[in-house]
Formats: sequence, structure tokens, C-alpha cells
Amino acid sequence: MWLQLLLLLVGFVALVWSADKFLSGAASAAVNFGIPKIIIGLTIVSLGTSAPEIIVATFAALEGNHLLAVGNAIGSNIANIGLVLGITAIITPLAFSRNVRRKELPWLIGATLLTLVLLFDRELSMVDGLILLFGLGIIMWQLMVSARDPDAENDPLQDELDDIPEMNNAKSLFWLAIGLAILLLSAQILVYAAVNIAQMFGVSELIIGLTIIAIGTSLPELAATVGSALKGHPEIAIGNVVGSNILNILAVLAVPALLGGVELNHVALWRDAGMMTALTMMLALFAYGINSRAVITRFEGAVMLAAWIGYNLLLIHQA
Repeated sequence: MWLQLLLLLVGFVALVWSADKFLSGAASAAVNFGIPKIIIGLTIVSLGTSAPEIIVATFAALEGNHLLAVGNAIGSNIANIGLVLGITAIITPLAFSRNVRRKELPWLIGATLLTLVLLFDRELSMVDGLILLFGLGIIMWQLMVSARDPDAENDPLQDELDDIPEMNNAKSLFWLAIGLAILLLSAQILVYAAVNIAQMFGVSELIIGLTIIAIGTSLPELAATVGSALKGHPEIAIGNVVGSNILNILAVLAVPALLGGVELNHVALWRDAGMMTALTMMLALFAYGINSRAVITRFEGAVMLAAWIGYNLLLIHQA
């Protein structure tokens, strides 16, 4: 048991570290090869920040643990809103940027409702996966169009582009290769340990994905979001979470669907997908309906965190 927990910890640490090195190396190499920054932002930076979830979901699905992959995607969205934004808003109130309210949050709401529709038959098929990827393509295209607007508001993507480290070709390709290799290895270790822990405790792989794996892959978002808020950029904090949740639905959830498909039970649909939808709608209420200002207050952050804690207590009780 202790060996599995140690492997889980090592897997998480290596996953986060290697994802950062992979993203830095890939983005820097793309700059060196003259690829336009808008393309880098919409591919390497956007998808690279969700690399841990995507790689973990891929390995889980390839090894036949499709429920672990589904739990990772849904659980990460629940943790990003309830845990990450909840804690950050308690530390400092979070304001919604105009860009998030007008574009990104409606996209997230649409993607979440689309997921509910696709899951209504309690199955994720290859067709469902293609629909999710098609939705991702539409959003990427809209982002590309809006980014070319000279009057477009700065968004978190632009800030991440400004943070791309300067490296020569050899160094960037080195970190790209090392980051990718360790990313793949750490994801495999993580899935191996998580499946063994699930078997030891006699719980579903879905529960492990919704709890341990989801929290672990959400820790980078927590660090980045709290850091942005403390630096006086709360609008970036919300933008990071909303963008991450869109990718978790349209990219990560598509992986198990495309790699063989998966069947879910009624509990997974109404308890887990339902909780993800409820927290997303709560976020929308805070953005559009409750306050005269589009701000997540400390009290509202406490409500979101309490909802996340209550949900995880329910999972533990049912497990």
C-alpha cells in the first residue's frame, strides 16, 4: 500500500514538472522555427496546459481503464471550480473580465450542456468523441479570429505567450524531448498506482479518477490561479480555470470516447456530471445574475468550496 502511495506521489510530482518543461520547450522551439505566436497560443500553450489530464486519460483508456479517464475529466472540472476558484476567492475576491463573460464562459456552458446531452444515453461512443473534438475545433477557430482583432482585449493566453522562455534550438528541443519522455512515464506510473489503490480499497476506478487523480491534476491550476490573484490579476485567475475546464470537456473527455468508448451508470451521470453542471451554472450566476458587479466574493467562494467538500464526502461515503 505504501509503495502505491509513494508511486502516486512521484507520479504527480513528475507529471507537473515534466508538463511545464514540455510546454516551455515546445513553445520556445516553435518560436525559434518562426511559427506565428497566435498558432503557438492556440495549440501548444492552450492544449499544453492540459497535457497532464490528456496524457493520463490516454494511458488509462489504452489500458482499459476508461472510467478512470472519464473521472479525471469530470472530476478536474469539479475541482477547478469548487476547490481552485473557491480557495482563491476566499483569499481575494475574483472579478470576471469582459472577455470571459462574453466568450469563454458561454463556451464553457455550451460545452457542459453538450456533455450532458452526449452522456444522457449513459455511453461515450466514438461518435461522441468526434462531436467533442468538432466543438473544440470551432472554439479554436473562433479564438483565432478574435485574436486577429487589433481591438481585442488581452486575455490569459497572451500573458502565457509573454512568459515563453527564450532558448536556443538545442536547449528547447532538449527540454521538449525530456519533458515529453518523463510526461509519458509519469502518467503511466500514476495510472498504475491509481488502479492498484482502487483495487486494494475495492472502489470504482471512476471514484479514484474523480478524487485523487482529479485533485492531483488540478494542483497546478490552484497554484497558478492563487498566484495570479495575489499578483493583482484576478481576471486571469478565472480565465485560466474556465479555459482549462473547456479543454477538459472537449479534449480530455474525448480521449476515452475515441479509444474504445465507455458505458456509465445512472449514478455517474446524475451525481458526477450533474455536480459539474451545477458548479458551472453557479459560476454563471456569479458572473451574470447575483451581484451588481461581476465578482466572486469571499462568501461565494466559501459556498463553492463547501459544495466541493460536500461532494467529496458523498463520494467517500458511497465508496
